[in-house]
Amino acid sequence: MINKRQLRIKRAFDFGLALQLFLVLIVPILILTVLAAIETRQFGIYSQRRIGQHGKPFKIYKIRTMKTKGHIPFNEVSNNVKPFGRWLQKHKLNEWPQLINVLLGNMSLVGPRPDLPGYADKLLGDDRIVLTVKPGITGPATLKFKNEAELLNKQPYPQRYNDEVIWPEKVAINKAYIKNWSFKKDVYYILKTLF
Repeated sequence: MINKRQLRIKRAFDFGLALQLFLVLIVPILILTVLAAIETRQFGIYSQRRIGQHGKPFKIYKIRTMKTKGHIPFNEVSNNVKPFGRWLQKHKLNEWPQLINVLLGNMSLVGPRPDLPGYADKLLGDDRIVLTVKPGITGPATLKFKNEAELLNKQPYPQRYNDEVIWPEKVAINKAYIKNWSFKKDVYYILKTLF
């Protein structure tokens, strides 16, 4: 299992690489943010409450992909995504502002995806190992379910499918990631995400 020394190494690597990536991507992020704002007629970056390390909530940053007004039911989320937003989601470009989260220290480049309240914060027993690391922009579960939105769209009851099939599998994958963590694997997941 990942120890405190390894967590410090992971954090140093995260900060160094995230800073370099952010400096390279700052202009593209600003351009995509302006385009998203034009399409949705709302501010192009939005924040959402997610559950982080040790179950502590934090705000995650993303480029806006849909016009929001109040709560959107789980089964209607994909229907509200705008065409440009759909393109952003397909290529995961809406995730780029999460480099800010990595720099702030509430996310890692690699780890379990940060979930909405009601999932990770409700884990019990051995499953709570998922909360011992910072959530990541990418990771083994994220890569396995990279087409999660499409998969859910095919289900008659997407919320139930997520809760009964996808979520338990993500927990199992993330537990294995943490128990068998290595710096080499983190580099592998980053490269696999990029290429």
